[in-house]
Amino acid sequence: MVVVGSGVAGLAAALHIREAGLSVILVTKALLDAGSTRWAQGGIAAALAPGDDPEQHLQDTLVAGVGICDEAAVRLLVTEGPERIRELAALGAAFDRTADGSSFALTREGGHSRNRVVHAGGDATGLEVERALIAAVRTDPGVEIVEHALVLDLLRGRPAGPGPAPVVGLTLHVLGEGSRDGVGAILARAVILATGGLGQIFASTTNPPVSTGDGVAVALRAGAQVADLEFVQFHPTALWLGGAAHGQQPLVSEAVRGEGAVLVDADGNRVMTEGGHPLRDLAPRDIVTKQMSRVMTAAHTDHLFLDARGLGEAVLLARFPTIVATCRRNGIDPVTEPIPVTPAAHYASGGVRTDTDGRTFAGSGARIPGLYACGEVACSGVHGANRLASNSLLEGLVFAGRIGAALPRELPRQSDPVDPEGVPGLLRADALVDITTAMTEGAGVLRSAASLEGATKALAELRIDGERSSTEAWEATNAHLVSSALVAAASQRRETRGCHWREDFPEADEAYRGHLVTQLTGAGTLTTQFESSS
Repeated sequence: MVVVGSGVAGLAAALHIREAGLSVILVTKALLDAGSTRWAQGGIAAALAPGDDPEQHLQDTLVAGVGICDEAAVRLLVTEGPERIRELAALGAAFDRTADGSSFALTREGGHSRNRVVHAGGDATGLEVERALIAAVRTDPGVEIVEHALVLDLLRGRPAGPGPAPVVGLTLHVLGEGSRDGVGAILARAVILATGGLGQIFASTTNPPVSTGDGVAVALRAGAQVADLEFVQFHPTALWLGGAAHGQQPLVSEAVRGEGAVLVDADGNRVMTEGGHPLRDLAPRDIVTKQMSRVMTAAHTDHLFLDARGLGEAVLLARFPTIVATCRRNGIDPVTEPIPVTPAAHYASGGVRTDTDGRTFAGSGARIPGLYACGEVACSGVHGANRLASNSLLEGLVFAGRIGAALPRELPRQSDPVDPEGVPGLLRADALVDITTAMTEGAGVLRSAASLEGATKALAELRIDGERSSTEAWEATNAHLVSSALVAAASQRRETRGCHWREDFPEADEAYRGHLVTQLTGAGTLTTQFESSS
């Protein structure tokens, strides 16, 4: 099997596949620890506390998803999640414990009705989860690791019948020793995409540089459906480093608000007022981000403040050592002054459309044999229009486990690839700058018909110019395809729902209670169709 990606989803998938006795090649774009998982501060949500139960976690997730979650998928997430966390702990992940060491220490984040977020190292949960998983993968002789390898396209075999052609492997750019942008290929009985998110299509994001939407683009070119791409969650509290800051920005975890910090404007006035959402600063992320945007627009500013001084130095240093250190490196001391924050692109709720076992589809219910997806690259249906805080690592763990269980039951025979149709035309290597500008201005937190039309036009003007094949050119080309698909979906969804905010359609519309599903036709044209959830 080939697993593409080395975040929580990819690493967990590799380990679960090994449990089934199958060998794995794990391919990752940079180093094993270079993805988004290490930056996950807050934790992993699961119903582990006395008085909590999966049903309450399910209801909180459905509320955050604003009517378009797949309830069956959410139920699997919340019922299987606790056991996946216990497995991680058994694997060696050192989660924070209560004072007597008898149970996990739990905190609360936005949208949760109870304290149910497991964390590690205070605010270094992702780093600890990644450490434990990487250690397990590196010591498994049945896992071969290929770092510095960018997946280019999927290899297809001959259809066994009237359905879609099977995926039988992939092609790569290998940035290995002694070569720059060498080309390679791997044949496999199945490919599992776990490539993470697409935050780098925006000018400001909490995502690392590798998050250019490669997995979604690869799947689209292979004929797979993608869904819900318009629902990009902007985290309310990225550390504001000045108006000129671009690329990956430091995250200030929602758990800081869970411990009692509050959002304020420059005059110290509360942003989340009593007349707004009943959870105030712990409302779901889309609610907080929208209110922040309203306040910033009215004040003609590009940032607000998170006041954590009331927590005290002891709590800040014990619970949030990473955040305090990051702030201090940038000249801000959270112990004595409010932290400047601003929303930034954070998480893609949509992605490659899958069922609850990670299978992918080419349309009309026909699955693509040999192609699976899990984690942020996938649209499993659990997030709906807005991901509930700390459900992301959980999704990767749960659905990676389900793929590992499903594969042995349905594994196709290895077959030879047919000749590929050729390398797609590539954008110039520096086109990503133009893409991020178009997406931030036209399809960011606030959207309208005019802004989306501007983004569509700007993206259309970026032409294939014969750029030689390079990693940067492939990344720009992938980002362009994903951005074009996202803008097309956002243009069709003429309502405000979850983290999709249309200024010209400010209310939710039951006519749009469903999913926008996008595919790439053989002629290279994106088509987007609405599928109702009712």
